[in-house]
Amino acid sequence: MRLLFDQNLSRRLVADLTPWFPDSAHVGSIGLDTATDREVWAYAGEQGYMIASKDSDFRQLAFLFGPPPKGIWLRVGNCSTAAIAAVLRSNEDVIARFAASEEESLLVLPDLDR
Repeated sequence: MRLLFDQNLSRRLVADLTPWFPDSAHVGSIGLDTATDREVWAYAGEQGYMIASKDSDFRQLAFLFGPPPKGIWLRVGNCSTAAIAAVLRSNEDVIARFAASEEESLLVLPDLDR
């Protein structure tokens, strides 16, 4: 499962989550740090990524265009990178089932305290 982390998430997540989500990337590390959401969406679909973001705009794109790619909307509020990593790690099985689904386009993950 390859995740593409949106600009609103830390670049450190790539290294922190390598054991769980190998071959993931951050938009800033692949030259998409100033790209529009639609450009990120198109790139992710072409390259086989799922987009992880705190931005609700990707929710709209998921409903408008459907997969690919798939979107993971992190409804975590203002929290640390470690907390975001924990949410993703603890939902690895949920994310795997979501990735395997041919029909689902959006996965909403709340923070661990909800």
